[in-house]
Amino acid sequence: MSAAEARSISELVDTTSYPLADPANPLWWTAVSRARHDLRTDGCCVLPGFIHPTVFPALAQECATVAPLAYDEVETVNAYNIAIDSALPADHPGRLAMRRGNAFVARDQIPADFAIHRLYRSEPFQRFVAACFGLSRVHELADPLAGLCLNVIAPGLEHPWHFDTNEFAVSMLTQEPEYGGEFEYCPNIRTAQAENFPDVRAVLAGEGSHLVRRLILRPGDLQLFLGRYSMHRVSPVQGEIARHSAIFAYTERPGVVGSVARTRQLFGRVLPGHLAAEASAVRVDALLD
Repeated sequence: MSAAEARSISELVDTTSYPLADPANPLWWTAVSRARHDLRTDGCCVLPGFIHPTVFPALAQECATVAPLAYDEVETVNAYNIAIDSALPADHPGRLAMRRGNAFVARDQIPADFAIHRLYRSEPFQRFVAACFGLSRVHELADPLAGLCLNVIAPGLEHPWHFDTNEFAVSMLTQEPEYGGEFEYCPNIRTAQAENFPDVRAVLAGEGSHLVRRLILRPGDLQLFLGRYSMHRVSPVQGEIARHSAIFAYTERPGVVGSVARTRQLFGRVLPGHLAAEASAVRVDALLD
């Protein structure tokens, strides 16, 4: 790690609580151990005040300047992000349609010198994230659009119930709405071997509240989440202020690129790299999405 990289991290992160550049520091292991425990027991971990409070306003302002670039196509979806008119049994949860209103600013629209971009590329940050998930290392998503993005949910809209295509997710709230916009999730509602359609259908129908947990996030908190098997959503945003969150996309293996269909759905466009990767794509499980 270069001196410049260490300085960049120390300027962004509250290194008193999260000494990313010093894995030998007992506080580094305290944070990692807590994250591993929470992820193992709940599938979710929040590291409060991760970004230093003196620099967070500038970080948030940077994100706000690119938020208007978000691809904001509102569409009808289901929890599996498969075609609404798919041939499914009458009681299948994929038949329950929802309105998806979250928008995305792609990585190629976020300047390289922005704080979230510098953090995403940081080796100490990646090493810390990997340790929290119990991995030897993580790789930046090779996807030129989805590797790092800003999620924007305007007032009156929501990010409905869904599963992630990646097993783990890293995100940070950069602007909170006046009301609503709460993160809700169902820990391990399915596994790699079993979809558990009855419980998924109950949650989607509003009859599975006992399976749902709600999380209060504050701007600058870092959230680690196992979203491949835990269905989750952001409830409708209310008031006059949009909800912004940075999403840092990492994978266990290098070279991962999003599918053509999913990329076009989220960003409204695809690049030659997406088309080239489609032919050699390999799925890690047989789940619906």
